[in-house]
Amino acid sequence: MTFAQRFIPLAIAISALLMAPGLAAAQHHDHHHHGAGMPGSGYTRAEADYAVPDVTLVDMNGKKVSLRSELDTGRPVVVNFIFTSCTAVCPVMSVTFSQVQRALGKDAERPRMVSISIDPEYDTPARLKEYAARHDAGADWHMLTGSKESILTVARAFDAWRGDKMNHTPSTYLRAGANKPWLRLDGFASPAEIVREYRGLVATRLSALAR
Repeated sequence: MTFAQRFIPLAIAISALLMAPGLAAAQHHDHHHHGAGMPGSGYTRAEADYAVPDVTLVDMNGKKVSLRSELDTGRPVVVNFIFTSCTAVCPVMSVTFSQVQRALGKDAERPRMVSISIDPEYDTPARLKEYAARHDAGADWHMLTGSKESILTVARAFDAWRGDKMNHTPSTYLRAGANKPWLRLDGFASPAEIVREYRGLVATRLSALAR
């Protein structure tokens, strides 16, 4: 049995209890989305026009990278915000990402997955690298940190900043390609739900290209 299989049921149960008030607040927060969020199985979904800020971050190998270059490659992307010392929301999100990575690994339109730390003072590249190994992150799953100012800019651009890392709520961001709208999932979407949402976005894009 893998780490993910052992950990995710317990983590989801604990995190749901700990984060219920925060989730309710997040789901009622105005994200400047187009239309109201549609209820899912534990999450809400809404389309959003987020502009990727022009900032330089640092990957888990210590290399400086442009966030726009990471996200605007033309490939579909799946993004979340985490921090490695988190004991409630982030472990669930990261185990979920690990399972999404596995589920989509053989898809022709495989996404680039990006996890951005909201605790850059603690989350050094070395800590991110260890965290990535713990969650079996493959070549298509990148983890980024950076300066406090750069991370704050990114978190605000995605409406993910809640004033303190401890107020962090679970959100997943999906986009079918550069210049496409973002789909934001607020709440603990399961791996199967994220995969379904992702494949739906990709299918819509491919259908539009075929016309």
